[in-house]
Amino acid sequence: MQIAVLTFEGFNELDSFIAAAILNRMKPHGWAAHITSPTEQVTSMNGVTVRRQKPLEFAGQADAVLIGSGSRTRDIAADGSLMARVKLDPARQLIGAQCSGTLLLAKLGLIGDLPACTDLTTKPWVIEAGVEVVDAPFIAHGNVATAGGCLASQYLATWMIACGASLRDARSAMHYVAPVGEKALYVDQAMKIVAPFIAPSAALVR
Repeated sequence: MQIAVLTFEGFNELDSFIAAAILNRMKPHGWAAHITSPTEQVTSMNGVTVRRQKPLEFAGQADAVLIGSGSRTRDIAADGSLMARVKLDPARQLIGAQCSGTLLLAKLGLIGDLPACTDLTTKPWVIEAGVEVVDAPFIAHGNVATAGGCLASQYLATWMIACGASLRDARSAMHYVAPVGEKALYVDQAMKIVAPFIAPSAALVR
């Protein structure tokens, strides 16, 4: 499973790095999550500069895609030439969006009239884009999922592993990253959030 973690200028570190780290727990199974950006380097909302691992066009080739959020998402959503470089296909890809990444997913036409999750700051913009926003940390419709709140990135990663591999693998990945003394609590919470959205039809990529 090759995963593109879309990471734009002004990105939120928690969105890109937490999800990528959890997904890369699946490396022994041939998985790899790549920081995927439109330019060679991107700088986060807090001034952390990283070098991309894959160009933006990799998103169209990947088995799965996660769209992170950031301080410049509204500008990115309004940049037609940049958005045109993002080619996604929910018929063959698992696709997730985090916080303001949900706005980009809406602009790409991949949410439609389905309810979605986002953060409280982005909520008005997503509603303006014609999307119903629900008060929940995570929701999925088939192969498309959205999450709201920085730390909800763990739910996107858990969902993606459960869909692309198994619930057992998802539990194992979460168990590894969860705090000592609270591992059962964190794993059970993650499973509680994502399990209702896991179905055989969702596991299109193995």
